Amino acid sequence: MKFTPVPIALAQCGKTFHGTRVLEPLDLAIGAGETVVLLGPSGCGKTTTLRIIAGLESPDAGGTVRFGDDDVTRLPIERRHVGMVFQSYALFPNLTVRGNVGYGLKIAKAEPALARRRVDELLAMMRLEAHADKPIHQLSGGQRQRVALARALAREPRVLLLDEPLTALDARLRDALRREMNTLLRGLGVTTVYVTHDQAEAMELGDRIVVMSAGRIEQIGTPRDIYYRPANRAVAQFVGTINRLAGQWPSNLPASAGTAASHGARADLFFRPEDGRLVDPKDASLRGIVETVSFLGERTRVTVTGAAPDALVIDVAGRSEWAPGATVGIEIAPEGLIALP
Repeated sequence: MKFTPVPIALAQCGKTFHGTRVLEPLDLAIGAGETVVLLGPSGCGKTTTLRIIAGLESPDAGGTVRFGDDDVTRLPIERRHVGMVFQSYALFPNLTVRGNVGYGLKIAKAEPALARRRVDELLAMMRLEAHADKPIHQLSGGQRQRVALARALAREPRVLLLDEPLTALDARLRDALRREMNTLLRGLGVTTVYVTHDQAEAMELGDRIVVMSAGRIEQIGTPRDIYYRPANRAVAQFVGTINRLAGQWPSNLPASAGTAASHGARADLFFRPEDGRLVDPKDASLRGIVETVSFLGERTRVTVTGAAPDALVIDVAGRSEWAPGATVGIEIAPEGLIALP
């Protein structure tokens, strides 16, 4: 299959429903062939942003949407040449797998031989050949998700849009399909906008992540930027687990905090669980009491109280054993300290 990806540019795109502003005017540039993930909690504006890109919603007056050199702000979805996968998949129950995948090509009056060739290619790509003539109700959730994705790709769209496509699946299947989708999107090179509230999906799939909250963009960056260099507390506390040390740094804070502390006396220090280490309390400047221990297989998660205003979460090697009630010391990797106002 051949895709001609285009860049996307949103300028001052806000949205008001019945007098209530649900999306503050935002600017967003997406590169041709890039996968951008819109990440945030329910009600943050990510799906509204996706629907504006799709043409299912119009931005408030003054907002514009461009695909490459084309202003598509007033074009409906059927004229934007996008492929879309909905959370519910929206498959046609009266059609077979083959019929669903080829539906868009049939509506577009594609030449029959070309349409069949493209459908066969997509069925092979999604490993659905053995299910081609089955009705949709005979498929598993994962197979239905593949059908929906194949249908979205059939007309070789300029832009691929996915609205929480893995949410309805169980955790094990979701993880497997996430890996498959990552490989697929990298190989296709189509411009993709993916909406999710799942941080693991965002980290694995996104070239860049747009973190949203309360109808506005909090930060745009690579997965590493978002995780290790959050722009503010909203991002730091939404993406992954993070520990807060104190507003007023205690005198026994590790000397390594000095660089981070230079951001200003009104900042708090944060660190990720994997950047902390449990040591002999005699050798540490931070000390606390083990409250809980959770064995998670590849790692053990230890909660320590008394070392900071809030309980601290430390991830250690899975074979490490710690007993609740034990006194422990905590060391923090210098590069792991994050100062946020």
